[in-house]
Amino acid sequence: MPTQESSRRARHSAAHQGKHQGSEQSDNFSRGFQALGELAMDGVQVSARATDLATGRVLFSVDDHVVMPTASIGKVLLLIEVSARLSDPDFGAFTILDRTIADSVGDSGIWQHLQAPSLPVADLAALVGASSDNLATNVLIRTVGLDAIRDRAEQIGLRHTALLDMVRGHRGPDDAPQLSVGSASELTWLFSALARGEVIDAETSERVIGWLSLGTDLSMVASAFGLDPLAHRESDHGILLVNKTGTDAGVRSEAGLLRGPRAGVAYAVSMYFADTRLSSRLAVLEGMRQVGLDLLEHVH
Repeated sequence: MPTQESSRRARHSAAHQGKHQGSEQSDNFSRGFQALGELAMDGVQVSARATDLATGRVLFSVDDHVVMPTASIGKVLLLIEVSARLSDPDFGAFTILDRTIADSVGDSGIWQHLQAPSLPVADLAALVGASSDNLATNVLIRTVGLDAIRDRAEQIGLRHTALLDMVRGHRGPDDAPQLSVGSASELTWLFSALARGEVIDAETSERVIGWLSLGTDLSMVASAFGLDPLAHRESDHGILLVNKTGTDAGVRSEAGLLRGPRAGVAYAVSMYFADTRLSSRLAVLEGMRQVGLDLLEHVH
């Protein structure tokens, strides 16, 4: 009899293979398809996918099998590992973790600006979900270990999506070239599985969804949804969003779940580009917004 884990892998494998088998481009997504096509013509590497949450039908796909840099989206894998460990009495939600000089890093997050030298595990996970907090990320990675995060990703069926390293202010020749990588195909599968409560178990999945629902970055695909960046955990005009973004030099990536009155979708869009001009960055963000408008039209 197949185990629950082997069944998950089989479903993932079938979905991964099926993306080439005649999934038709929906007319409702012509706007996003055109926008991404124009970006690709200008030299931007593009990967995207959207699937219906109820049926698993592929609604939209552009090179969704390609492994792309995804920056902070890999932190979702960290949150999965942390959530899975909260059932361990030696690693409870209220376990206090200290920050150290070695964990220190700038950019995203607010813990670096706070006075508290220590915080509970659950609070650190909430900071990662809300503001992609880099310092909280590094403390949690140091605590659970990158190897454990990678093993967990493989156990749930991911082969091309991984958190490669801790967050660094500078990446040297001996460091991983990217914080994380992933394919749009696997990311949409992962978010769909989280929505169904199938990543590890329902409790683990629900905790991860709860942390991600705090996310405040609506600058990419989600810029089209008209939501309050600081407060969108409740339905707003029938729209519910859970997402995670990734930003780095030449990288813009987003994966998420969007539910509306008519439908629900899992989506992932990644861009890799020469970020040498502001106009290039703005064009990428506008292309992602166009995909978001199509997603909104589909669900609302």
